[in-house]
Amino acid sequence: MEYRNILVSCEDAVCRIVLNRPKVLNALNRETVSELHDAVRGVQDNREVRALVISGSGNNFAAGADIAPMAELSPAQAREFCFNDAFNALEDLPVPVIAAISGFALGGGLELALACDFRICAADAKLGSPEIKLGIFPGAGGTQRLPKLVGASRAKEMIFLGRNIDARTALAYGLCDRVVEGDPVPEAVAFAARLSSMAPVALANAKRVINYGIGRDVKQGVKYEEDAWVDLFATEDQKEGMRAFLEKRKPVFRGK
Repeated sequence: MEYRNILVSCEDAVCRIVLNRPKVLNALNRETVSELHDAVRGVQDNREVRALVISGSGNNFAAGADIAPMAELSPAQAREFCFNDAFNALEDLPVPVIAAISGFALGGGLELALACDFRICAADAKLGSPEIKLGIFPGAGGTQRLPKLVGASRAKEMIFLGRNIDARTALAYGLCDRVVEGDPVPEAVAFAARLSSMAPVALANAKRVINYGIGRDVKQGVKYEEDAWVDLFATEDQKEGMRAFLEKRKPVFRGK
């Protein structure tokens, strides 16, 4: 697939996706999200990729969705326009995903960031869910993922009032994992490189188990965890990791 609205590159084990519509602050339309979904599938299929960084061009992450093509949609058309297919696929990637956020991450842009595992913000970042001011509410996972990170009352305040918060507030809320001065991409790429050196099968299973357990009964989650943990003892990476520890050397993980 030829991309018009995103840039995709990979170096070593780290892949980058850059939203590339700077003239509209990287606002998300259906074409852009379809390209993102295709790129996510490419990451899923590439066994060499062990971490993904998503950012935006022109000093913004993504300032929401394009409103013009949405204004006159019917409910059936709105369902076709919805971004959940791509964002769910992103969340389900077996590799860790880091959002590097500069400038605006609003509406669908924030929901994209919420589908990532980590969010690293520039000090100038502004995050919010302004959809209520348009007569709707977040419809691409925002009402479900945001409360899990910041708590129900803070999420309701952000969504009910359409209020933006700055990077420091996002850090205090738990919506942002760290704040950096200047461009957050180098920090995100360095973090991704660290993550990419970990045992990929174990990391993928840890991510799956954590995501499964959020919001579920602890005992149910622990049983799911046990089954996944036991299965790791059939992998080459588990044998390599433990043998390397006993032999006092650095492990070489192959994702098998």
